[in-house]
Amino acid sequence: MEILHDIPALRQALAKRERIAFVPTMGNLHAGHHALMRAARQYADTVVASVFINRLQFGPAEDFERYPRTLDTDSAQLRAAGVDVLFAPAEASLYPEPQTCFVEPPDLQHLLEGAHRPGHFRGVATVVLKLFNCVRPQIALFGKKDYQQLMLIRAMTRQLALPIEIVGIDTVRAPDGLALSSRNGYLSPEEREEAPFLWQTLCALRQRLLEDGAARHGILEQEAVRALDARGWETDYVAIRRRTDLLPPEGEGAALVILAAARLGKTRLIDNLEV
Repeated sequence: MEILHDIPALRQALAKRERIAFVPTMGNLHAGHHALMRAARQYADTVVASVFINRLQFGPAEDFERYPRTLDTDSAQLRAAGVDVLFAPAEASLYPEPQTCFVEPPDLQHLLEGAHRPGHFRGVATVVLKLFNCVRPQIALFGKKDYQQLMLIRAMTRQLALPIEIVGIDTVRAPDGLALSSRNGYLSPEEREEAPFLWQTLCALRQRLLEDGAARHGILEQEAVRALDARGWETDYVAIRRRTDLLPPEGEGAALVILAAARLGKTRLIDNLEV
C-alpha cells in the first residue's frame, strides 16, 4: 500500500489507474470502515482511502481538537484490508490557503443535523468535492449511518455532473445493536451499556409506525423523545421523514426513514432506520 501526503504525488500515483473506488474517512477506523473497504474492491481494481480530519465541518464548540488521531493504526488496518493507496494529507496540503470558496448544498442541509450543526454540511460538501478532485474516482462509498450526509453528497454529485457513482453501504452494528462510530470511544463503560437504547428506540418506533400509520408520526416522535430523555439522554431530534427529501410524510405510501440524534453524557450519537 502506498501512503501519500500531497496532491501532486497522489495524482501521479493514480494517473494510470483505470477504475478507482474511493472511501473518504476521518480515521480512527472500525469495522464499519472495513466493510466500506471490502465493498469498494467489488467495484474497482484500485481502492483509495483517505484519512483527513476536516476542520471545516466542525462547529466552534465541537470535538475537532480531541477527535482521535490514529494514523499509524489506521494505516495498518487499511493495508490489511487490501487498500492500494492511502491519501493522508496534512491540513496545509489540502488547504494551502484560507478556504474562501465553498460548496453550498441544497436546503436539505438546514434540516435535522444541519439545524443542530450549522455549517456542518457545507464543510462536508466542500472537503468531499476537494477530495474527489484529488482522487478522481469513478466510484465513492459512504456509510448509511450518516444518512443525511449521503443524500447531500448524492445531490452534489448529481447537480454538479460529477462522473462518480455514489454507493451507500449499510450501517455496521455491534452485537447489541449500537451503530459503530469513531465517537463511541468517548463513552464511559456505563454509557456504552446504555448506548444501544437509541437503536432499540428506533426499532420500537418503527413497529409502532407500522401498526399505527404515518398519520400519527408527530405523536410517535414525541413519545420516542420522552423515552430517551427519561433515561438521561439529551435528545436533539427523533424524526420520521420521507426517504426522498427528509421532509415530514404527508398521507400514506411514502418510503420512510426514522432518524435520531441524542447526547449521552458528552457523546453525541446519531442513528437511523429505514421503514
